[in-house]
Amino acid sequence: MVVEYIRYTVPADRADGFVEAYRKAGGVLHADPHCVAYEVARGVEQPEHFVVRIEWDSIEGHEQGFRSSPGFGEFFAAVQPFFADIDEMKHYAVQRPGTQA
Repeated sequence: MVVEYIRYTVPADRADGFVEAYRKAGGVLHADPHCVAYEVARGVEQPEHFVVRIEWDSIEGHEQGFRSSPGFGEFFAAVQPFFADIDEMKHYAVQRPGTQA
């Protein structure tokens, strides 16, 4: 499993649209067999900051499976208006100290 973190800085006047976009995109993620889980978090101290966390079965599942799936177009259409607001978009391997990852 890998975790994709996408950090956004979204101006206040676009925040409701951002949340709505991920509500729509979340339906696609939920239906995709490569997506294990996902969440959208909004900053408390800095509410213009959002973090989207998506657990994928593998990088290949994300990049070759999901991105070539029929639902990807719908997902992309929903979130694309916010691409200019991305600060970081990377995959991370989960580490659990004391256990094998």
